[in-house]
Amino acid sequence: MGPIHLQRVRQLSLWQPVTVRDFRLLWFGQGVSLFGDQFYLVALPWLTLQLTGSALALGSVLMVAGGARAIFQLLGGALSDRFSQRTLMLVSNIVRAVVTAAITAIVLTGVTRLWHLYLLSIIFGLVDAFFVPAYMSIVPKLVVTEYLAAGNALLRGTARFMALIGPATAGIIISTQSLGMAFAIDTATFVFATGSIWLMKRQPPISPEDLTGPEELTGNERRLGLFRSIKEGLRYAWRHPLIRALLFFVAAIEFSFVGPSSVGLAALAKHRFNGDGATSLGWMMSSFGGGMLIGMLVAGSIRVARRQGRVVIGVTFVFGLGLALLGFSTQLVWACATLAFIGLGGGLANIIILAMVQSKTDKRMLGRVMGLMMFGMSLLEPLSFALAGAMADKNLTMLFAASGAIILATSMLSLGSSALRSTD
Repeated sequence: MGPIHLQRVRQLSLWQPVTVRDFRLLWFGQGVSLFGDQFYLVALPWLTLQLTGSALALGSVLMVAGGARAIFQLLGGALSDRFSQRTLMLVSNIVRAVVTAAITAIVLTGVTRLWHLYLLSIIFGLVDAFFVPAYMSIVPKLVVTEYLAAGNALLRGTARFMALIGPATAGIIISTQSLGMAFAIDTATFVFATGSIWLMKRQPPISPEDLTGPEELTGNERRLGLFRSIKEGLRYAWRHPLIRALLFFVAAIEFSFVGPSSVGLAALAKHRFNGDGATSLGWMMSSFGGGMLIGMLVAGSIRVARRQGRVVIGVTFVFGLGLALLGFSTQLVWACATLAFIGLGGGLANIIILAMVQSKTDKRMLGRVMGLMMFGMSLLEPLSFALAGAMADKNLTMLFAASGAIILATSMLSLGSSALRSTD
């Protein structure tokens, strides 16, 4: 690549966050850690089934992790506003490294019991509740507002990319080596991520204008009790017109999509398309994942400086239309094309919405707002799964049509929100 082309690459919006040392450390460390997470996500279910042969046991192991994550999500958000996000992430990764090292030793010595896996899942769910709000709220401290979308696109795009390549690699390691090796690799990636976060020493201070908030939030917040701090975060989110609109908007999209994208696609592959259903499902999931990755990278490469709210509403409307049409697909190629299109829109909207929340939220409240957003998702996902399963058994086409219709209605109703519609 010549010097002129290299200079053009460096001028891209997507490249700008990488020029910041601390963001670069966070991005690289988390990229490695996310790759290791794929080994855990493959090894844990496989180990559970080997021990018990029970899908019910597997479901319960996964459920306790989700339950622990949901219960402590608001607390994690409050703590990320009260303490250093870097410290919370550092402690979280140290705990993860220690726990995965312990499970590695247990697996390699052949003394694994089911209660070990329940304990592992609970600890991981608990640690995630503290890590995720801190991780999502530290980005505005590392990257200027102009490049927030680019920073989020790199972080979330990397996560999506690792989810594409990691599981297959994990499967090969497990089949050719051992389950213990898979957990050992995950442990090593946590150690690497811990080292990267440890090197993040230069977090820019919050500027005075960032500390300016509504009157009811003035005063020394450190004197608030922890639970009162959570209450203040909930009150802030409710009273802030844009944050309230975005939280309801995200909740409606999450509820309408997560069930059909998991349960619905599996049912579509099994009952609609001839041939190997597992292969069809793999192609559909890869199409959606690829579209999502491209959409995130596009969102980080362009600058949506004006009318961001209208862009999000418009993109989400097209997203809902594609989901509704997916239910009428009778050929795999058209289903994959539709899912790639849906993923593209989803990736665009995902990055723009996240950047809007991060830039419009009072910096003192960002951890709690992020915790509230994740808490809402944790509550809605099981309900979405259950309803999608019930509808898929009765009418698969109706499942996707109804889900798309809810997203379309949400987009139309959002036009009535001046806070969201007029956001730049």
